[in-house]
Amino acid sequence: MDQHADRLRLKAFLYLLSLFCSSCEGVELGPDRCTVWGSGLDPNVVLPVRYFYIQAADEAGQNLTYSPGKDSFQVRITALAPGKHVRIHVPRPLDRGDGSFLMLYRLYESATSGLKVEVQHRDRPVGRSPYILPGPVYHEYCDCPKANGAAWQSAMTCPSYEPQILKDFSSFPSIDLQRLLQEVPRRFSQRGGLIHYTVLNNQVYRRSLGRYTDFKMFSDEILLSLARKVQLPDVEFYINVGDWPLETRKAGDLPGPVPILSWCGSTDTRDIVLPTYDITHSMLETLRGVSNDLLSVQGNTGPSWANKTDKAFFRGRDSREERLQLVALSRKYPELLDAGITAFFFFREREKDMGKASLVGFFHFFQFKYQVNVDGTVAAYRFPYLMLGDSLVLKQDSPYYEHFYSHLRPGTHYLPVLRNLSDLIEKIRWAKENDFEAQVIAKNGQILSRELLQPNRLYCYYYSVLQIYAQRQHGRPTVHPDMDPVPQPSDHSADCECQQETASQEKDEL
Repeated sequence: MDQHADRLRLKAFLYLLSLFCSSCEGVELGPDRCTVWGSGLDPNVVLPVRYFYIQAADEAGQNLTYSPGKDSFQVRITALAPGKHVRIHVPRPLDRGDGSFLMLYRLYESATSGLKVEVQHRDRPVGRSPYILPGPVYHEYCDCPKANGAAWQSAMTCPSYEPQILKDFSSFPSIDLQRLLQEVPRRFSQRGGLIHYTVLNNQVYRRSLGRYTDFKMFSDEILLSLARKVQLPDVEFYINVGDWPLETRKAGDLPGPVPILSWCGSTDTRDIVLPTYDITHSMLETLRGVSNDLLSVQGNTGPSWANKTDKAFFRGRDSREERLQLVALSRKYPELLDAGITAFFFFREREKDMGKASLVGFFHFFQFKYQVNVDGTVAAYRFPYLMLGDSLVLKQDSPYYEHFYSHLRPGTHYLPVLRNLSDLIEKIRWAKENDFEAQVIAKNGQILSRELLQPNRLYCYYYSVLQIYAQRQHGRPTVHPDMDPVPQPSDHSADCECQQETASQEKDEL
């Protein structure tokens, strides 16, 4: 991990150094010297929104490290068969401001004959355009799971391991399903929202335990989406759909802890962490109206570093007292910090004194060089979006964490701030006085987050959790009498023409 971090730091340093050595004036793009790559050019990678990258280069083949203009590339995606029409949403490429572009597209029906992807610059083909995706190219609602999980993981370029998953499962060398059935409902069903799932023969079943289980729609949708893509192991487990992680027992306690899957972890609990419902849902709904998503934010990171407002920024609810402290600090140091509370719920008696700030769009945040990330009820779920921006994130020290935090290093990918915020103003001043170093940290965090938060990595993470859980469970996963089937969504306007693989078919081919 340290070697990987060193490579990222070097990459960020070289990128920033190039900004001082390059001028975009008079530079002509070399379309044939540009590169185009990514999973969106592989028909075997089925995602809600497919995506690929375009790297701009000049006529000499030198990669650009600044934007050559947001309209530099045009992309056309059509059915491979002449005269065949495929319903597909193809927005213009997202300019990431560093010479690279992110191209998203969403299928609304399968392209049985395949797709042709044309990338052009001023009517000249870019890279090796056109790119041919032989059919069938399935859309998101096609229920065509791959029987060979290892082959699916390879196509998705899943990492060989995830440190957080290994750490989480270290408390659970074996999982007794009968014990869970007796103990988990008794201990946790009154704690908020708990969903008991069984996946059997790649079909999802569940029952709700507790009073606040509406957020099961988020766990339902990712499990169904995953089951449409790859054959899941038979497995029985519990997902906590509330905010706070639940299991406070430690590995040495008697009786020991039980495995609860949660969207947030903490240093005081032993829950197995999944990607949050927020980033999972945003991934599934990209290009379908969600306000923010992990891909679109990459093309909306505000002005270049030199043109951002030279102060820290925060907007959010009053879900933690330290957020109120931010407002007080903002009033005392307005030249360093712009902070405001947009909604009062927990500290309503303070609204008159503190004042309520107007809502602003999330992309407006990136008008500022520095972003302050303070916990909400648990970890602030805006953190991954902030990390994908082009600003330095000042992150409050916290016992809470999301699934990808273990890859990040304070001082390398973000600037740490004490939990009581007593050093926040000092850290902002440091960033202002050490502009180049601050920009290197911001770029390090952005580069690593782009890698960690790709949609395919989120699918890989969910699959790995279920796979390891299934390997360690003892007992037979059971569809209990009070469980309901969770049906796959039907989209009669875009019927799928696909043959589902079976394990026996896969073995015959081998």
